[in-house]
Amino acid sequence: MTSRPRLLTDSATMLRRSLRRMRRYPSLTFFIAGLPVVFLLMFVYILGGTLGAGLGGGLGVPAGITDDRAGYAAYVMPGVLLLTIVAAAQGTAISVAMDMTEGIIARFRTMAVARASVLAGHVIGSVIQTMLAIAVVFAAALLIGFRPTTGPLEWLAAICLLILTAVAVTWLSVGLGLVTKSVETASNLPMILILLIFLSSAFVPTGSMPDALAWVAEHQPFTPIIETLRGLLLGTPIGDRGVIAVIWCLVISLVSAIWALRLYERPPSAAT
Repeated sequence: MTSRPRLLTDSATMLRRSLRRMRRYPSLTFFIAGLPVVFLLMFVYILGGTLGAGLGGGLGVPAGITDDRAGYAAYVMPGVLLLTIVAAAQGTAISVAMDMTEGIIARFRTMAVARASVLAGHVIGSVIQTMLAIAVVFAAALLIGFRPTTGPLEWLAAICLLILTAVAVTWLSVGLGLVTKSVETASNLPMILILLIFLSSAFVPTGSMPDALAWVAEHQPFTPIIETLRGLLLGTPIGDRGVIAVIWCLVISLVSAIWALRLYERPPSAAT
């Protein structure tokens, strides 16, 4: 059985490997942030006037914001932050699949390396990269007029929730990278997470959807996370969604980590 000190030491080594890759390709972090920024600009400047006018009827724009476009920018910001996390998750799935197909994992298996540390390095490195990309997206949002209305404690809670969400989504993406047989497939599987973000309260309130679709949107993981972030950044009501969001993140992290570790431990010749 692997001792805890060895696991921590090996995880730190694998984290350095991930950070070196990040430093070698800094453009990747900006590329991860690029898609959410494009979505943000598109929604605010192309659709913001029309959709913001609809939201202004008490459907979700925070109090005190009278401009339709600014109101919609505030409304969509939590969803754009989650798009950033999912974009980073796609890169993680690709990196893990590359490790599995290029032989480096086979080499690690022959070395005295804690098995969990290889995946832990991917997860921690990806979360760091995700938070850097979120900082870029947040800076872009501030430049186009987004202004949070809450205080430092709420900001800190929002950052913690973003980190918790990033950990959950990253562990899931690690499992998706391990379960595939090719890098191409690994790059496509996380796309389902983007669809879930669109099928949530990220861009329109669930109350504006047909009943069946609204039920699905309300009971999937991203909606309570988005509503909690919206409340922490803009002061809108959160209710019990904060607790639900944390529970979703913890459950996804635990289940995905167990799944990923089991996939990693399987014999190389095992079928996926």
